[in-house]
Amino acid sequence: MVQNKNKTALTTIGIDHSTNRQIDKLCRRYNLKKGEAVKLAFQYLEKTCINPSEPPESTKTELAKINKRQDDLIRFIRHFEEEQLNPMIQATNSIAVRFDNIVKTLETLIISELGKNQEKHNAVLHLIADKVTQHANAINNQAKQISALYQLIKQDNMQ
Repeated sequence: MVQNKNKTALTTIGIDHSTNRQIDKLCRRYNLKKGEAVKLAFQYLEKTCINPSEPPESTKTELAKINKRQDDLIRFIRHFEEEQLNPMIQATNSIAVRFDNIVKTLETLIISELGKNQEKHNAVLHLIADKVTQHANAINNQAKQISALYQLIKQDNMQ
């Protein structure tokens, strides 16, 4: 079909009577005109890359090819899993276990160091508290002595 300024030029094709009956049958079944049926058939052949001159293989053969291809893919996936994926998973798991052990060890070490430091800090704080108490007692004693001296001086001045 050739289009020239909104007019469609139609052409004819030569087909035998049996092919004509097949086209008529298909056109009635799918409610198409002969030109539409031919156009759609060519679009289908183009889209699916089917060569109409090659005889179609049986459905059984095509399914066997698909099954073989599927089996090949499954074998490849299993081989890849065995050769690549499983060793990677095992290595990752090994690293995770080692990392977990290291973290637990570090946690124990940090807690023990914190405990030791807490004990040292408590001892230092206890010493500081003792010294502050001693100084406070000395200051209180000196305050009592100053107060007593002040009282004596006050009594001496009154006499």
